[in-house]
Amino acid sequence: MAQPRRIVVIGGVAAGPKAASRARRVDPLAEITLIERDPVLSYAGCGLPYYVSGVVSERDDLMATPIGVLRDPAYFEKAKDIRVLPETEAVAIDRARRMVRVRSRQTGEERAIPYDKLILATGASAVVPPIPGIDLPNVLPMKRVEDADLLKTLLASEACQDVAIVGAGLIGLEMAEALHSCGRGVTLIERLPQILPFLDADMALLLHNYVVQQGVRVMTGAAVEAIEADASGRAARVVTDQGTVEAGAVIVGIGFRPNTSLAREAGLILGPQGGILVNQYMQTSDPDVYAAGDCTEKACVVRGTTCLLPLGSTANKEGRVAGTNAAGGHARFPGVVGTGAVKVFGWNVARTGLTEADSRRLGVKPACAIIAGPDRAHYYPEAKTIIVKLIADSVGRKLLGAQILGPGDAVKRIDVAATALTAGMGIDDIACLDLAYAPPYAPAMDPLITAADALRNALDGLVSYVFAAELEAMRQSGDGPFILDVRTPAEYQAGHIPGATLIPLGALRGRLREVPRDRPVVALCKTSLRAYEAARILSARGDSNISVLAGGMAAWPYDTEAG
Repeated sequence: MAQPRRIVVIGGVAAGPKAASRARRVDPLAEITLIERDPVLSYAGCGLPYYVSGVVSERDDLMATPIGVLRDPAYFEKAKDIRVLPETEAVAIDRARRMVRVRSRQTGEERAIPYDKLILATGASAVVPPIPGIDLPNVLPMKRVEDADLLKTLLASEACQDVAIVGAGLIGLEMAEALHSCGRGVTLIERLPQILPFLDADMALLLHNYVVQQGVRVMTGAAVEAIEADASGRAARVVTDQGTVEAGAVIVGIGFRPNTSLAREAGLILGPQGGILVNQYMQTSDPDVYAAGDCTEKACVVRGTTCLLPLGSTANKEGRVAGTNAAGGHARFPGVVGTGAVKVFGWNVARTGLTEADSRRLGVKPACAIIAGPDRAHYYPEAKTIIVKLIADSVGRKLLGAQILGPGDAVKRIDVAATALTAGMGIDDIACLDLAYAPPYAPAMDPLITAADALRNALDGLVSYVFAAELEAMRQSGDGPFILDVRTPAEYQAGHIPGATLIPLGALRGRLREVPRDRPVVALCKTSLRAYEAARILSARGDSNISVLAGGMAAWPYDTEAG
């Protein structure tokens, strides 16, 4: 009888447990060992902000199955016949002898574990900036369950009434909401000129304004110079080049770095982004060694290059492929398109594919459209607004990316866009997708389809869009265009761009003489649909220098005046 296949998995958070569990299902006789340096296994790191806020009330819920069974070593050993070595660190890989040397973090004892197939799921670590005070006891990342436990302890203290968050990315924004809901004052400090860098600047500014409206202080373009302690030796303030922020705790969330030292020391090839290089079967440069999760580089379907994407969803998919193949099966993971989402107070924010800025950096000339509209039939009581930005190749008309935000359902539209990107679809294809329609779920023309049609109009030369930042720059230069507001008088009085002239769309044909023909004209309305009609009316009389404000007032992030 042949010796059972020996599979060793290093890493027990997301990709590792998934790989080990899948390997067991593929090969019921394999000897599977799961090694994890920490005491906690298979936890939902993405759920930590919701545990801090109390939305997730029980700590164990982050480590339980959907039916409430705790995923501890006993669970893996009894339910899955997987041997677990918690609080055990893998310190070296001997590829020639197919051995992993491990060390107990409790006793210091070392031993060697043989393998036929090895899976690396070593994850990623939070980036720690080299600034004075970064090692103070109440300065922490938000990566592990223990980090959330410590923060909850700090929040129980009267001394922790204000929290500074360094980094306004996904984790920073989620933690801002969590801490605000706990009644704490929150300051977000971001070195880049915008929050949430996975969005374009115009969409990020809309989100920035909304976050400030919720009572969060936001500092962009701010460099942290030091974290200063009080007399007790705990962090009390963050010093930036824009001033000092008082804080009873500091969260640092400026990104993650793949844990690759074990792979590098074993002679495995790393990719250009610093992660472990794998093929579509999740094999490393050693065909007997697989890797999955945050420690690896992913093939980016849109870019045609590799990228880093530290997400639990991707880690689980890669872990399943690695476990399948390590156990003798055949599976592949073709790559990612770069999809992500985040809930920020009452807004849903999502992105997939390339941003407009990404496209330009890659040498692609992008065409863009922004529209705003209801996520359901406008007359349905629960309808809420979303703002959609689509980016396409201006030459080949292929979709490059999408960004959607607002209180309405953004995520189901971003998932459609991600599917379209994976399939290599063009804007014309997306505009004709047979999406589900019923008033409780979507308007007759879904916002994603409306955005695709808006972009088609631009590519076909039927409309020229001007974007908010461009119009504001023209206004500030003192040489701006004639701004034609075609909304109703009530909408105009509620808030309009300073200097805009009101001519409601229904009155425009009779008041054409009021619109100058010797200067550029920018038409606008609430969402840009009426403005498009106005632009077509002006084009019909022979005007050529007519633009539409993309997204209308719903996507205008700058000052307005009322009355």
